[in-house]
Amino acid sequence: MTHTPIGARRRRFVLEMPLDAPDGFGGSLRRYVAGPVVWGSLERAETDARRRNGRGDAAVVYRLALRWRAGVSPEMRLAAGPRRFAIRSAADPDGGRRDLVCEVEEISPGEAA
Repeated sequence: MTHTPIGARRRRFVLEMPLDAPDGFGGSLRRYVAGPVVWGSLERAETDARRRNGRGDAAVVYRLALRWRAGVSPEMRLAAGPRRFAIRSAADPDGGRRDLVCEVEEISPGEAA
């Protein structure tokens, strides 16, 4: 993938960081807190067929390109208004620290809580 022009990064995303807290029963509860605002481009990459709760579902996978930043990991997620995207992977495609390309999957509203 080549360098993504700045003008192509028109969508505003909020990088959400995980915050784990004890649940009082020996486990933990994960919630997400808003982090930095980033600008990126989002394009549909593929459809991933899988089984959830005994039925077949098709998850849509997107490719999100943004300016390179260190520390982005699959534990984080991205928000664009009411939409939430789980980060599957994040990579610097050419090693030049200009772009960060994330493979993301949209989270349904019931899963985003």
